[in-house]
Amino acid sequence: MTKTIALMLPAGLKPYFQEYDPAQLDIMRDSTLVIQRALEFGTWEEVRWLFETYGAKRIRLFLQLHGERSLRPVTFSYWRKLLGVRKWQKSPLPTPKGELWKH
Repeated sequence: MTKTIALMLPAGLKPYFQEYDPAQLDIMRDSTLVIQRALEFGTWEEVRWLFETYGAKRIRLFLQLHGERSLRPVTFSYWRKLLGVRKWQKSPLPTPKGELWKH
């Protein structure tokens, strides 16, 4: 039995999935997406839910494999340092710091 994100996702995070149909997303299959959005936009309460749902080990793995490419540089640096991630997969397409996130 799969659990859809619509059933489990904290209400405060739902606006960050507006391009998806929450009923079609699976909490385990789509864990990379959920972790990315919660680390980037979540409140402390929503981040607490994230750690209860996936555990620190899975979140560290996300940071190692996807963090540099999926999160803003400041967000990646914060979580990487907080969780003690010292090695991670570098982005194959280097860009000057902050270039992707300039407004």
